[in-house]
Amino acid sequence: MKKYPKKSKAVYFFGTCLVDLFYPEAGMAAIKLLQREGVEVIFPQKQTCCGQPAFNSGFHDEARKVAAKQVVLFPKDIPIVIPSGSCGAMIRKHYTELFKNDDLKTEAESVAERIFELTEFLVYVLKIKLKDLGEPIKLTWHTSCHAKREMGIDTEPKELLRQLKNVELLELEREDECCGFGGTFAVKEPHISAAMVKDKVDDISKTGASRLLSGDCGCLLNISGAMKYSGISTDHQHIAEFIWERTSNNKS
Repeated sequence: MKKYPKKSKAVYFFGTCLVDLFYPEAGMAAIKLLQREGVEVIFPQKQTCCGQPAFNSGFHDEARKVAAKQVVLFPKDIPIVIPSGSCGAMIRKHYTELFKNDDLKTEAESVAERIFELTEFLVYVLKIKLKDLGEPIKLTWHTSCHAKREMGIDTEPKELLRQLKNVELLELEREDECCGFGGTFAVKEPHISAAMVKDKVDDISKTGASRLLSGDCGCLLNISGAMKYSGISTDHQHIAEFIWERTSNNKS
């Protein structure tokens, strides 16, 4: 079982590529949530990719070169918060193996030990309490495969959402099923991926929810694209942005 530290005065923030390029508002919301709890957020400006795309494609040497540039950016012995179960799983579960015979082995092990997915950090470390300031809404939640199966993130996002009194959480019947993205899988096996995301979209539609939330931007990109293609108007949003909007008087 993961050991959680006491509340830290400062944390590093690993933004991820997809947040940087497609969902910057999710990253900013996550940072604001941490800052509101009195935590200083340090964002190393030279951070890029965690190396997962190359790693999942079998190019471990290339993945190591990318990851090596990341592990040296977080030298202080403080938590590293990441708004992605997928990228978080890559770092926590695979960096140790990736760098086992490398000069950066110690640094990689330290980063892997200190990485925390955003919702688990909010729940277990900050023990955040939320006050809902929004209008009633019905939404549903999609977990990501890496978050659930590799990082063990399961109930944490829902614990946060259930603190919001005007939010009705409508469960997916097939929540545990993959949306078909899988990074390079969607490119290598497009027909299988398309069938999988169709199942996910159908499941979302059945709930009647007006919005889909997730903690992984890759899943959001894939599912929202399929919904748009199918003419489905369900909104989508990263959980960090949604929580910030619901609990902040100043939503900017």
